[in-house]
Amino acid sequence: MEHANQMPIATVDHELVASVSLPGSKSISNRVLLLAALAEGVSTLTNIQISDDALVFVEALKALGFNIRQLGGSSCVVTGSGGRIPNDAADVWCGGAGTAARFLLAAVGAGAGTYNFDATDQMKRRPMHTLIEALASQGVQFASDTGTFPLTMTTTGMAGGHIQMDASESSQFTSAMLIAAPLAHSPMEVQADVRVSRPYIEMTTTLMEQYGVQVTKPQEDIFVIPNAGSYKARDYAVEPDASTASYFAAAAAVMGGRVTIENLPLEASLQGDTQFLRVLESMGCTLSQQDTSTKVMGPATGELKGVTVDMGDISDTMMTLACIAPYADSPTKITNIAHVRVKESDRVHSVVEGLDQMGIRVEETENSITIHPGTPVGATIDAFGDHRIAMAFSIMGLVTPGVVIDDYTCVAKTCPEFFTLLEDMTNSGGQA
Repeated sequence: MEHANQMPIATVDHELVASVSLPGSKSISNRVLLLAALAEGVSTLTNIQISDDALVFVEALKALGFNIRQLGGSSCVVTGSGGRIPNDAADVWCGGAGTAARFLLAAVGAGAGTYNFDATDQMKRRPMHTLIEALASQGVQFASDTGTFPLTMTTTGMAGGHIQMDASESSQFTSAMLIAAPLAHSPMEVQADVRVSRPYIEMTTTLMEQYGVQVTKPQEDIFVIPNAGSYKARDYAVEPDASTASYFAAAAAVMGGRVTIENLPLEASLQGDTQFLRVLESMGCTLSQQDTSTKVMGPATGELKGVTVDMGDISDTMMTLACIAPYADSPTKITNIAHVRVKESDRVHSVVEGLDQMGIRVEETENSITIHPGTPVGATIDAFGDHRIAMAFSIMGLVTPGVVIDDYTCVAKTCPEFFTLLEDMTNSGGQA
């Protein structure tokens, strides 16, 4: 019997010929929203992602007193505060959004006042201690019964100077401190041993520079930021979400045919997850760039090749690769992924359990998985409330009958329209 929150995935018996237009990048959206809010002047932002995470971020900014006027659809106008946190007291709801929880905690720590932060149970299980310790070393005071949310922050601003951070669990800790650093009382030097997700930190520093604050790196993993006081407003068009694009590109890899991801540049993108497309290329797919769009064509031989890939920098696409690996001609090994065990779910465990249910042999270590080729069988997949698990296993359902995604509405975290886009893509017969 089908339950209300289950989504059966319909298999498709033809090659793809499709073009997809995807919502804006969550990572870029939430960075430019905060940068524009802290800027001097007015910024118009277009193609902002409209998802649970992005809406939580906008509402949290409004609770702090920032002026954000939505124009309808995915555009908004942000009137910057000139580097101030407008309200000196607020209740801030971070939902399940890591960017809201981490970026806003650091930015508000550079303000002055007393603020209450809370989040979902899922977010409470995710790491926060590194950021809290870093802010405490800057003079910010915290009160919490649990060491995480709910918590109360009392601050008179960040001192600045040298700070050393452990970046092994999440790059968001480093990005959070970098974005807040120009508001500190003196210039800041952030030393972070960046072992994973380095492209997200490069995205942060590039966007900071585009909003008027130059970050310098005297040596690897040391970032020096002037206490500029604020950013400078600018209009910004957000590119499509590359993490979400991975699922549609993967569909071409396992179904054959071709999918064009509209308006997503392959080399000029700020998003490291575009490099997942290069992984598909190494598995036998063909890529081509058309203006700013990227076309992915399934393997000419009709069969994917197994690969060994360090996915430390593009770990949000780890689940996508794991879910197409069973259809390859040899084992696929994914390494440097221990940090994804503390995401929305333990993503290594979630993937291994789902593939096991579908009859696929997987070897697991703390930091890697090896997926063996096989013939998957249908199963009801527990998404563990994790949007990326739900989306990745949906791609298996396009070629393996009987796949049902349990708790499928969790995709609203980053792509509420995912299943509509997937259906439109597989029903398309147009040019691509």
